[in-house]
Amino acid sequence: MPGKRALTFNPGTFLKKIGQRSTSREYRNKELIFAQGEAADAMFYVEAGNVKLTVLSKHGKKAVIAIFRQGDFFGEGCLGAPSLCMSTATAVRPSTIIRVEKIAIIGIIHDDPLFARLFIAHLISRVTRTEEDLLDQLLNSSEKRLARTLLLLAGFGTQSKPHPAALKVSQGTLAEMVGTTRSRVSFFMNRFRKMGLIDYNGSLHVHWALLNFLLHE
Repeated sequence: MPGKRALTFNPGTFLKKIGQRSTSREYRNKELIFAQGEAADAMFYVEAGNVKLTVLSKHGKKAVIAIFRQGDFFGEGCLGAPSLCMSTATAVRPSTIIRVEKIAIIGIIHDDPLFARLFIAHLISRVTRTEEDLLDQLLNSSEKRLARTLLLLAGFGTQSKPHPAALKVSQGTLAEMVGTTRSRVSFFMNRFRKMGLIDYNGSLHVHWALLNFLLHE
């Protein structure tokens, strides 16, 4: 119908539906949220901060497969058959995470078909971004992976105003997320600073120019 606005998923509406069936907790930088191999019995929502998702192979090799930011859900694997967590979730910086029991989500999905469609569409878009994260790890240089990681952590793509975004994240943490050494991260950060893409003097400020660098390199 002409003029009809498309419905989109609203995390705030979801959290209101959940009500007291959710719990909120503050996590410190590098604090574990859930571990690979634990029972998958809840979903999580990033109210503030950032979370990284990692997997550990049988041979002890670890890889970052996704970065979550404010407004993201993760842990959707719990909605299927009883299973174990296939990855580990860790706070990247001080973060506020809301935990929602599997049974509460399934109840709302069952009772509200419209909400269910919007929620599933939202999860699919998030899964698509996770696939982009994986491709980034496989195909791009360490420098481009660092640029993309900084943009994700700064929330670029979710902001309407092009102002610098401040971050509090160590070079060691960035190196782990990018999959390179701390010395390489330091080299690229100095290069980004000289190019005017970031300000890095105690605190880190990411500029929109870094997005143009990533798109045109």
